Amino acid sequence: MIYLWIVSLVWAFSFGMIKGQLAGLDATLVAAIRLLLATITFLPFMRLGGMQVKKALQLATIGAVQFGLMYIAYIAAFSYLASWQIALFTITTPLFVTCLDDLLHKGFQGPRAVAVIMALLGALVLVFRQDNWGPFVTGLVLVQLSNLAFAVGQLSYKRVMHNSNHKPHETFGLLYGAAALVSGIAALVRTGGHLPVITANQWLVLIYLGVIASGVCFFLWNYGALRTSVGNLAIMNNMKIPTAMIVSLLFFGESADPLRLALGSGILACALWVQQRSEKKMTLTAERKPGNA
Repeated sequence: MIYLWIVSLVWAFSFGMIKGQLAGLDATLVAAIRLLLATITFLPFMRLGGMQVKKALQLATIGAVQFGLMYIAYIAAFSYLASWQIALFTITTPLFVTCLDDLLHKGFQGPRAVAVIMALLGALVLVFRQDNWGPFVTGLVLVQLSNLAFAVGQLSYKRVMHNSNHKPHETFGLLYGAAALVSGIAALVRTGGHLPVITANQWLVLIYLGVIASGVCFFLWNYGALRTSVGNLAIMNNMKIPTAMIVSLLFFGESADPLRLALGSGILACALWVQQRSEKKMTLTAERKPGNA
């Protein structure tokens, strides 16, 4: 759990940095540079000897989804929403984690689906204005696609790496490499191969995000995910939200309507309560079953 706590604190500053320094750059290009730097960071540790081709392809696919598709959608959302709003909208990530885990192992769970809907309603209350309906919907959809990709990647990595003969740091470069390839292709299509002017300050931010926030922190996150339950993983996905919102509002000069913030946050808190209550109830039910005593 300590790894997840450390990463949550580091990520809290990433939202404001992207919005404040990189918003003018193409989202696919930012994702590609960030992931290429993360790949380079882990190349010295890669040890794929003895790995089956099937598992290598599985890990590459996980990386392409969890980091490649996730970052493209996530960074694109900064063109439509404030960084504190994006941080808040990531609240659905743990709901996606638990819902997907239910579908894979326990079957459909109504309360968790209700929690997802409540979370989206809370987001609607927070930022909806009649004059910005289009940008809001676009930004919200992009963040939810990003959240879904991240959730799918976390669960898939946990499953594929279970009882693996390879240590996580020996394989993580493969995940980042596949993600960099996907985002790189997207960047070539979007930019036509023309690299825009990137200032020295923007390069510093990209290096920080690529090496620290992406390279080291995503490794620590997935490493921590291997050592905790799906329930704890879902909860820790939300630890970055309050800190990221505080950082964005206080340190990066963003603003929010206090009434909307209070009302929307209340609905989102209720969504989390429904999700956690559902998980606790299922845990108690499992413990009471014959053979679990």
